[in-house]
Amino acid sequence: MARNAEKAMTALARFRRAQLEERKVKERRPFLASECNELPKAEKWRRQIIGEISKKVAQIQNAGLGEFRIRDLNDEINKLLREKGHWEYRIKELGGPDYARIGPRMLDHEGKEVPGNRGYKYFGAAKDLLGVRELFEKEPLPPPRKTWAELMKDIDAEYYGYMDEDDGILEPLEQEHEKKVIAEAVEKWKMEREARLARGEEEEEEENIYAVHEEESNDESGKEREGEAGQQKFVAHVPVPTQQEIEKALVQRKKMELLQKYASETLLAQSEEAKTLLGL
Repeated sequence: MARNAEKAMTALARFRRAQLEERKVKERRPFLASECNELPKAEKWRRQIIGEISKKVAQIQNAGLGEFRIRDLNDEINKLLREKGHWEYRIKELGGPDYARIGPRMLDHEGKEVPGNRGYKYFGAAKDLLGVRELFEKEPLPPPRKTWAELMKDIDAEYYGYMDEDDGILEPLEQEHEKKVIAEAVEKWKMEREARLARGEEEEEEENIYAVHEEESNDESGKEREGEAGQQKFVAHVPVPTQQEIEKALVQRKKMELLQKYASETLLAQSEEAKTLLGL
């Protein structure tokens, strides 16, 4: 009987303790850090915020949550980071350590510093969202400017256009255009000639541009060469050697080459002296 009473008292005590724990109001974190005036509690709330940040950072690593859920988690993490900064400032005011100065930098799971823009940080899958990756792509460096010596090194005749006809492209194009222009001019001339003939007009005698007039011939500087009967006369304005003079010059040049090749200097001197004496 006594044992049963002891068991009943024990069960009653446990039930009573459970009721008291249920009725006990759980202490909530103050909305403003300035409302806390005790350093141990401020440290406690800071650790609590760090725990919440760690949980949410672990959740945001899952890229299958969807874009909207990832953006919400990233906003919540940034909000908690700002709140942690407020508590660290309050801890410093209450005489505690300066976590903003001695605290470690925020790194991602790869050990790199968390990227951000104007204080807003991106974590986990949020870094791969549309429009976020472009924010952190570094612009390529502009190409270095060339010096004056480097610019002048590449300037040659081709730069000034003196070798445009050597590329094998311009010359055929010019020839084709020239043929086209000539054909058009000939066609135009034929049409005008046919029109004049159709009107009964007499055809004007065309001037021969290759004709040489007698007064233009220069007896001192050139010789006239007549061709066959009925052919046009041409005037040579420079002295033209005859075939015999050319053959004589070639023979003389060949003799001099042989003498220079096989004769000694003494023999050449004697030969020159003999020519002088003979008046050759």
